[in-house]
Amino acid sequence: MQLKSSRRNFIKGIAAASVAGGLGMKTFNAFSAVSLVQPRTLTGNDFDLFIAETPLNITGNIRYAKTINSGLPGPLLRWKEGDTVTLRVKNRLKETTSIHWHGIILPANMDGVPGLSFHGIEPDDTYVYSFRVRQNGTYWYHSHSGLQEQEGVYGPIIIDPAEPEPFKYDREHVVMLTDWSDENASAILSKLKKQSDYYNFAKPAAGDFFRDARDKGLGNTLADRKMWAEMKMNPTDLADVSGATYTYLMNGQGPGKNWTGLFRKGEKIRLRFINGSAMTYFDVRIPGVKMTVVAADGQYVTPVSVDEFRIAVAETYDVIVEPVQDACTIFAQSMDRSGYARGTLAVREGMTAPVPSTDPRPWLTMDDMGMGGMDHGSMGDTDHGQMQGMGGGSMQSMDGSAVESAPAGSMAGMDHSSMAGMDHGSMAGMDHGSMAGMDHGSMAGMGDMQKHPASETNNPLVDMQAMMPTSKLSDPGIGLRNNGRRVLTYADLKSTFDDPDGREPSRTIELHLTGHMEKFAWSFNGIKFSDAEPVTLRYGERVRIVLVNDTMMTHPIHLHGMWSDLEDEEGNFLVRKHTIDMPPGTRRSYRVTADALGRWAYHCHLLFHMETGMFREVRVNE
Repeated sequence: MQLKSSRRNFIKGIAAASVAGGLGMKTFNAFSAVSLVQPRTLTGNDFDLFIAETPLNITGNIRYAKTINSGLPGPLLRWKEGDTVTLRVKNRLKETTSIHWHGIILPANMDGVPGLSFHGIEPDDTYVYSFRVRQNGTYWYHSHSGLQEQEGVYGPIIIDPAEPEPFKYDREHVVMLTDWSDENASAILSKLKKQSDYYNFAKPAAGDFFRDARDKGLGNTLADRKMWAEMKMNPTDLADVSGATYTYLMNGQGPGKNWTGLFRKGEKIRLRFINGSAMTYFDVRIPGVKMTVVAADGQYVTPVSVDEFRIAVAETYDVIVEPVQDACTIFAQSMDRSGYARGTLAVREGMTAPVPSTDPRPWLTMDDMGMGGMDHGSMGDTDHGQMQGMGGGSMQSMDGSAVESAPAGSMAGMDHSSMAGMDHGSMAGMDHGSMAGMDHGSMAGMGDMQKHPASETNNPLVDMQAMMPTSKLSDPGIGLRNNGRRVLTYADLKSTFDDPDGREPSRTIELHLTGHMEKFAWSFNGIKFSDAEPVTLRYGERVRIVLVNDTMMTHPIHLHGMWSDLEDEEGNFLVRKHTIDMPPGTRRSYRVTADALGRWAYHCHLLFHMETGMFREVRVNE
């Protein structure tokens, strides 16, 4: 199979079908057999939704999607802060389904996670969700059953505020970014389990080797290639699923269909970006137009002007723009640069603007993976699995065991030349899965390193660990550094309100994001969901959660039912979110107030990672 280029994705998107009138979208039927009811905006406090299979054509081939009210995306739900909404969800599928209201604060039995908050919605049954809306902003909803989210069960939510907002605009558009495949979702997962890099068609080639040898020297290039080979990893493995099978959609339309949001010259436009994809991070920009970010995950932030932002799976960003052109392109390229979604802001239908080429595909480095500053070409016979933290205080891990943890960033200035006993010519024998028992006293000058829970030691589900993770809050991310554009970072996001709780956390829980790339197995602390004990919180307590990403992949982590108050490097409140992005090699902390009784999901929002084990239950008990 050959990688589909951006141009091919552009052309195949011309046949995209179905799109929401409430989002400014039009119905498009390429074949008479394809018949989609035009979705619309539903407002008020009483809603009827149905989930069913619907034929549609995205790529030139008729496929069946699982849809809400026959639309892809489902209808835009518009609520009002303070209202009580009632939503009757009818299941017309032949399998159990569900709806989770992502980021919405509500009772546990309304959260929509089968096996935790309810039993799911059986075929031909109807479940009635009813809850008071306690927030405002941009959110979304999706299935939490199997792989249905990948197959089309998702839609946007707007909650109008009870009080005036701290900014002005003249009109708004929802921009929902998703990924679609003609392949069955279970077939995609099956391929990943057999070959985790099945969809990576941009692996290093001979030409790349000669280029690197010229730029970096033959010795360094050979050492780098040897290192990646011995780790059985790939520096171009940025996304598990790529444009080789995905078509990237904007409001249900492929890039060739040109979704258009209309405006009048001189207007301020609010764009509500939602990443409702299953597996894809997008880097978003509007060439020639500054974007002022005013909200993140539905919560107001101090306005910040940027040229570009990365939106993790499940995140939302609200931006205000003031185009001076008659038409401008909204360009959302996938993080691995294997394709893009695209639409147009225009003063009238049918207009287009130049579509930029995708940026060069970036390569991961050891610094990206939390091993920065170490000379990995000169670390022969080193068991990297044994390089756990050195010093630091004790923390409780998610499985209840003690974790010794070094302060983030404590490896700065480490003298790697003093690592006694290392064969500086090779990396043979490096075991990334068993990082325990190293004699840290033999590593003069190294200072403190990240420690790891005992459950990761000699664990067949763990193939690497971050030795020097840092917060990277000011880092735009791989592929966005020094690109000549002002790129949003987490450090730029500052809530317009103080810490809503105000208390110092009474305890700290540390959780490591773990995985084995070759096996396509994902977990927390090396323990997959089926083998894990629940995380127990006491009702009303304030806790600090520390996440450490021990993998080479980026993970968006979502806690249901409660807010996640992200901290800066000094432990100060930064921004309130419902989804915390965790790039490789990062260590980030946030505070949670356990103010919601019940059983809650806590997981990576990359669908196939969640499905294969990166999931925990959180219980809030009285």
